[in-house]
Amino acid sequence: MTEALLFELSKPGRRGVPLPEADVPAVPIPAELCRDTLDLPEVAERDVVKHFTRLSHLNYAIDLGLYPLGSCTMKYNPRINEDAARQPGFASLHPYQPAETAQGALELLHELQGMLAEISGFDAVTLQPAAGAHGELTGILIARAYHQSRGDTARTKVIVPDSAHGTNPATAAMAGFQVVTVPSDERGNVDLARLRELAGPDTAAMMITNPNTLGLYDEGASEICAIIHAAGGLVYNDGANFNAILGVVKPGAIGFDIMHYNVHKTFSTPHGGGGPGAGPVGVKAFLAPFLPTPVVAREDGPDGPVYRLEPAPETIGKLHAFWGNFGVLVRAYTYILSNGTGLRSVSEHAVLNANYLRARLTDLYEDPLRDRRNMHEFVLSGVRQKRRGVRTLDIAKRLIDLGFYPPTIYFPLIVEEALLIEPTETESLETLDEFVAAMRQIAREAEEDPELVKRAPQHAPVKRLDEATAARRPNLRWQPAGQAEAVAAGD
Repeated sequence: MTEALLFELSKPGRRGVPLPEADVPAVPIPAELCRDTLDLPEVAERDVVKHFTRLSHLNYAIDLGLYPLGSCTMKYNPRINEDAARQPGFASLHPYQPAETAQGALELLHELQGMLAEISGFDAVTLQPAAGAHGELTGILIARAYHQSRGDTARTKVIVPDSAHGTNPATAAMAGFQVVTVPSDERGNVDLARLRELAGPDTAAMMITNPNTLGLYDEGASEICAIIHAAGGLVYNDGANFNAILGVVKPGAIGFDIMHYNVHKTFSTPHGGGGPGAGPVGVKAFLAPFLPTPVVAREDGPDGPVYRLEPAPETIGKLHAFWGNFGVLVRAYTYILSNGTGLRSVSEHAVLNANYLRARLTDLYEDPLRDRRNMHEFVLSGVRQKRRGVRTLDIAKRLIDLGFYPPTIYFPLIVEEALLIEPTETESLETLDEFVAAMRQIAREAEEDPELVKRAPQHAPVKRLDEATAARRPNLRWQPAGQAEAVAAGD
């Protein structure tokens, strides 16, 4: 069966729902609102149910299998999180309700602010940003406001490592800063000697991901902070990889001034398909006055604590409609409460799983950083397979045939033919071994039958695409047979 099933079953006059006779006078529809070309299928309810159920089975999801997306933690979302977010007192709230009628929700937000601050070693947290990149922008705008409040307008540059997420330099540029790239050294750390040369009176901040996108904890993290602080700048930590160090390291305690949390990654809310997400930002006390407005405050009244929304004194302004992605924050709050002090074991198992996969695969795939122990994710390179004409893209496509969602490919950019793999802590040994078997099979195929790998996927609903044409001339809608071919031919 194909996605065209609904249209192919269409019969004039077939209906899924009988409509009652109109109980008001009929009025002609204005001609300008009528479309003779709107070809909608006429089908029964059973046809519609079968069609969309079949489509849903074509979707891959974390509930079906391993989702090893390096740099974009995709781990299992416990159902208790969903139960909590669906509680009527949360799900039915209106954002314009007076604060006195939403005290439970405000209490949750206030407690979540404190939890995130404690876990990360910061003093104040805003829950307003809607995603990681939004959190980055919030953090850099706070850094800019801090320098401006001191009349320090000469700070026009933001230093970004060459292993950074692509959103880091984009964020700095959007905030009006010049981006300066600092290279990595041979061990995958920031090159400290080069950083000392770059840091100076024009440095507003440094944006760094730690652990970094190579899956490594930067061995010079404390010294990086000292170098930037000595130059008068601030240090921003991209918290996308926070899942690796929960309960082990507090970024605020080693010198970072600002950090965003991808709570939809670290604290398990599913975020496929572009959302939902939330990117709270933690700051040191001296930066708290610049947080977005409003923040949730608590005061002790005669009848118990009272929670309210109030502006920060030197706020950078409002960055999100209403009070943030509340449902995502409820899920994060539930996840943190469920794990408690067990958050440390989350990271320990994430790191263990990643190191296990790496140990099982580095005899067949190149390991660009073989003398380092990785954290929650690791990078392999497909350069050995490339010599047989098999690219990393081909390996990823072949994984689809073998039942796995592919890992991140061609990132980080500083590793040729990169495969960035993150298994997370929620996958069993059996699942990891199945993934290892698939990767090892592909390595053998690349040696013995490279054309098989280059033709993949063979068993997916959509076969091998022309990547360039799909990007430049996407076909985004169903068309009758013959018409689609004409569009593809440019007619």
